[in-house]
Amino acid sequence: MRPAAQAVLLSGTFVQLMSVTVMQLAVPRIRHDLAAGSGAGQLALVGYTLTYACALITAARLGDRFGYRRVFVTGTAVFTLASLAAAAAPDIGTLVVARLVQGAGSGLVAPQILSLIQAAVPADRRAGVLGRYGATMAVASLAGPLCCGVLLHFDPARLGWRLALALPVPVGIVSLALVRILPVGRGPADASRVDPAGAALSLTGLILLVLPLTVGQDAGWPAWTWASLALGLGLLAAFAVAQRRVRHPLVRPEALTASRTRWGIGAVFLFNAGIPSFSLLLSLHLQGALHRDPLVTALTVAPYALGALLGSAVAEAAARRFGAAALAAASAGLAAVSLLLIPALAGPAPLLWTVLGAGGFAFGIFTASAFSLVLNRVPVPVASSVSGLLPTAQQLGGTLGVALAGVVYAAGALDAAMGYEAVVFLLAAAATARLRKPAAETPGGVSWTSSLSRPKNC
Repeated sequence: MRPAAQAVLLSGTFVQLMSVTVMQLAVPRIRHDLAAGSGAGQLALVGYTLTYACALITAARLGDRFGYRRVFVTGTAVFTLASLAAAAAPDIGTLVVARLVQGAGSGLVAPQILSLIQAAVPADRRAGVLGRYGATMAVASLAGPLCCGVLLHFDPARLGWRLALALPVPVGIVSLALVRILPVGRGPADASRVDPAGAALSLTGLILLVLPLTVGQDAGWPAWTWASLALGLGLLAAFAVAQRRVRHPLVRPEALTASRTRWGIGAVFLFNAGIPSFSLLLSLHLQGALHRDPLVTALTVAPYALGALLGSAVAEAAARRFGAAALAAASAGLAAVSLLLIPALAGPAPLLWTVLGAGGFAFGIFTASAFSLVLNRVPVPVASSVSGLLPTAQQLGGTLGVALAGVVYAAGALDAAMGYEAVVFLLAAAATARLRKPAAETPGGVSWTSSLSRPKNC
């Protein structure tokens, strides 16, 4: 794959993940300008993640069926138009709808990026491209709050938060103009159909699971949120059972044959159950309890972003030399940073900068190398399935983590929430230990090749 094609794909990854975090600092201004209540403001914040997470598994299979580039173009167009609509929203209702559509467009795009890398990049060069993909995710996750804080403070053109929400628009336009340089790519020959029952079960189950996690805390966890969680889990269990019985499964069962893949998805889920909530709670604490303005908040967390840049830069070399041990060390390091954050906030500024810089460094190493370690040796026939499962685990982990950390923060303030963060990061470190097995190994000692040759259940 040519460098220009990689740039198009990685720019799409950058604006998708930046759009997740850009609203963290913008919500207070949006609520003021659009006269919105706290519930509507929260839905504008989390609506993007809701549809993003729920679309990923189905979108991966759509790429197999219709071609990765075609679905990438469709998703980018939807994402870009919705970003423009969000920036121009005259009221909170329009903004919420635009964010929901924007998340759906992003969910269409994300699996195609990973599938195109798997299909078009030779195996001996794939680790490097996947490392750059992970580094882009790390930087993008932190660019949203930084860019938004600067724009809200200086407010060029008097557009405030609207300019921050419009940042993805020019990137999307350029990506669409250059899309012809991307390889076409599509799934294996047996991907001619998309299982409609599986799509309905996965989409409905994920929506019913993610929705109460995103709005439950602000709503006071009424009865419907618990009913939705139970029903969502039931539908996803039915989806998992059904995938082993249909001729054209949405997720190929052999995608999870290798223990490395299973534990890799689990490690990504656990790690992201801590990362988004860590940065979100820090931003909320700085602006709320400590009464810092958006620019001061952005500058306070800047060492975290710089550390992430440095960690991303060395992640590929660290993963090549130390393998899964690099991920375990990064997760354990973030657990230590979580416990040190409270005394650092009360201490001199250099101490806080050092702690946040170390946390960002660990974050950059994990994020820039985790997907590479899991995906680098995944066979092409199951690449789209894993390409949908990994970002789904990432988003579900983040959604669950924000909900749980928010509950702990409300009950016991920031020190209790950082205790939660430390526990989650230690669990992620334990999960990465299982990645040390060879990529082709399965629990029963069956190789990828032989598992892929088994006949499907009908």
